[in-house]
Amino acid sequence: MSRERDLQRELHLERARALTRRHFLKRCQMGIGSMALGSLLARDSRAGGPPAPDSPMAPKPPQFAAKAKSVIYLHMSGSPPQQELFDWKPKLVELNMQPCPDELLKNQKFAFIKGHPKLLGTPYKFAQHGPSGAWVSELLPNIAAITGDIAIIHSMHTPEFNHAPAELFLHTGQARAGGASMGSWATYGLGSENQDLPGFVVLLSGGTDPTGGKSLWGSGFLPSVYQGVQCRNEGEPILYVSNPRGMSRDVRRRSLDALARLNELELEQFGDPETLTRIAQYELAYRMQISVPDVMDISREPRHIIEAYGAEPGAASLANNCLQARRLVERGVRYVQLFDWGWDIHGTGKGDDIVTQLPKKCQQMDRPVAALVQDLKARGLLDETLVIWGGEFGRTPMNEERAGSKFLGRDHHPHCFTIWMAGGGVKPGIVYGQTDDFGYFITRDKVPVFDLQATILHLLGLHPHELSYKYQGLDQRLIGPTEEPRVRHELLA
Repeated sequence: MSRERDLQRELHLERARALTRRHFLKRCQMGIGSMALGSLLARDSRAGGPPAPDSPMAPKPPQFAAKAKSVIYLHMSGSPPQQELFDWKPKLVELNMQPCPDELLKNQKFAFIKGHPKLLGTPYKFAQHGPSGAWVSELLPNIAAITGDIAIIHSMHTPEFNHAPAELFLHTGQARAGGASMGSWATYGLGSENQDLPGFVVLLSGGTDPTGGKSLWGSGFLPSVYQGVQCRNEGEPILYVSNPRGMSRDVRRRSLDALARLNELELEQFGDPETLTRIAQYELAYRMQISVPDVMDISREPRHIIEAYGAEPGAASLANNCLQARRLVERGVRYVQLFDWGWDIHGTGKGDDIVTQLPKKCQQMDRPVAALVQDLKARGLLDETLVIWGGEFGRTPMNEERAGSKFLGRDHHPHCFTIWMAGGGVKPGIVYGQTDDFGYFITRDKVPVFDLQATILHLLGLHPHELSYKYQGLDQRLIGPTEEPRVRHELLA
């Protein structure tokens, strides 16, 4: 009799292994949309109560005392021209439309500039602000008012001068797709404090994805549970989270329990850690049906807060995303990545020039970004939230004048660009680094991208040289394989 039961059990297991998930989901009336949920939602937690100790997204202690608990990275996709915003160059204004000195062109590559270009001085006025006397453009009156809270870095440097490779290098440490993003490294190292929300959330504005695409928030070679989850601010916050028509929450729960058992049987048989990830994905999706609509509904905010950001509930905008970013870190999300498209100011027409388009983008960005810093500070969250603002590279001090265009614009420039940081252990009210009179080369305190990444990890309590993952026989790291990258302690409070 015992032998017969064993045979029946083995037969049942074989049938379960042979039954594909597609067939199972179809029988449960969950449909193709819900199956797609698994690849979209890469987070972890079990429904009901705290996560299991072996859960990949369970909170982990930092490797040493951390300054920051979470990160909000504001990426202006396309790269704002630093000469119009933060890096004041009166010499360029003096030599406006004069031929560029030959020494700046020798052995240099440009994405679009042809022939012998002319220098381009900014048409905008600058004034000094804050305790550091930071020069800030008239285009950014609200950010000018918070210079006492931010550290402006003029001396960023990247080896990449085209958008997609530069964005990938900045956010994954590799100029090609396949690397793990900073948000993925952060959640890999620290897990998530809120088991009802993704640990790594991505918000887009500007009408399209950044040039580097979804690889910018991918997990690369890390387990897929650590990849970013893109949320929308129009329609459903996350696609396929809602139950299909005719399915109640109770039926969904019982279906997921059965699916989890099938996945557990496969895990016992094959030991593939991605099977555990699948279980976690379905479970978090179930929990997010309640948690995500709540956190993404900015209409719940007081009216004066909505007005401070210039937000408009239900719209797709950077202002809405900034307010949502604060709501997410307030609830324990580890890493929030904002991408705002439209900063590629080449001057080929009214849609990408310095005089017409740039003021529009600055108006859309200046108020909500300053409000975000002020709001975090007012709530006591800025000390534990690291805020970063910037693009993927800089812009040339010369006018691009592509195909004889009469509009003003600047070409790609990898040798120097400006970013700023605030909160999370960063020294406030300082200006770091310096460029030459033309804003062409760095003259003091050069900061390579790997150093920025090392500093971000350090502020989160992670050793940038020790945080690694074995892949293709190597200990892969965000900051690359050498010991050269270093934490910029000069920027830390």
